[in-house]
Amino acid sequence: MTTRLADIAAQAGVSEATVSRVLNGKPGVAATTRQSVLAALDVLGYERPVRLRQRSEGLVGLITPELENPIFPALAQVIGQALTRQGYTPVLATQTPGGSTEDELTEMLVDRGVAGIIYVSGLHADTTADMQRYERLRAQGVPFVLVDGFSSQVQAPFISPDDRAAMSLAVTHLVSLGHTRIGLALGPKRFVPVQRKIEGFVRSMQEQLGLSAETVEKELVQHSLYTLEGGQAAAAALIGRDCTAVVCASDMMALGAIRAARQQGLDVPRDVSVVGFDDSPLIAFTDPPLTTVRKPVPAMGQAAVRTLLEEIGGTPAPHSEFVFMPELVVRGSTASAPGERGRP
Repeated sequence: MTTRLADIAAQAGVSEATVSRVLNGKPGVAATTRQSVLAALDVLGYERPVRLRQRSEGLVGLITPELENPIFPALAQVIGQALTRQGYTPVLATQTPGGSTEDELTEMLVDRGVAGIIYVSGLHADTTADMQRYERLRAQGVPFVLVDGFSSQVQAPFISPDDRAAMSLAVTHLVSLGHTRIGLALGPKRFVPVQRKIEGFVRSMQEQLGLSAETVEKELVQHSLYTLEGGQAAAAALIGRDCTAVVCASDMMALGAIRAARQQGLDVPRDVSVVGFDDSPLIAFTDPPLTTVRKPVPAMGQAAVRTLLEEIGGTPAPHSEFVFMPELVVRGSTASAPGERGRP
């Protein structure tokens, strides 16, 4: 027990006496100090005493797409941690091909009396989907927040990255390296984030390279699936059209683009530069380390929770979209265009 107290005290940066007071539920300890001690318990893998366990304020559902793309677990982790800090219990519900649909997962969560639901990249992002499902949910009195994808038909708060700005960052970087044939690989056109990325890409290519919108959309935009294989297929098509750089709508697609280049005997970044989107966990350790546009996952996840808890608390956010600025992270998958090397 003494060893344990010393470990916790060292981790929390407080005295053993303070740790003892917290563990025994004694008064006279500042709230921040108490929180530090509890955090130290968690970090060191000790179980919290029963009397110190927070009573749940209720369940909050989190519906995400498949978890194979590491950006979704990363976002789920941020949202889950933010909910537990506020005393709520997160319930993760994942959609998988052939598994439960978003509507079935919603019904399951509502039946369990959740206090609210956060949707990540759900049907709200699909312009062909029926948005009445969300109005029916609102009519049931269930608060919800929608992440990634906006619809003017749904009266709810939305949390989004600035997809147009993301494309501007990527194109500006590649143009500065001398690239003039830049391709864009992304998912199906029916999704709002895809449409916005195309808008940002076309505008940047017009402004920076003087290309017409028709030329860009016809020759330099390639739709595929949001998977490694999808990125590989899209990049192969773009490289076949003499693109020396490929911007991808996800890091998974970017890994596929690198594979496509290598299959054609090309080197990344010497022959083809590749830019991803998300900055998923571990993507800095790929070969080569991926240049990518970082999605502001911590800020978006915390905003989603804060907004939902305001809805639950009876002070709903207006029907609006909170847009978060991404940032470019330059690593090893981009370099000067092949024809630019050796120039002063």
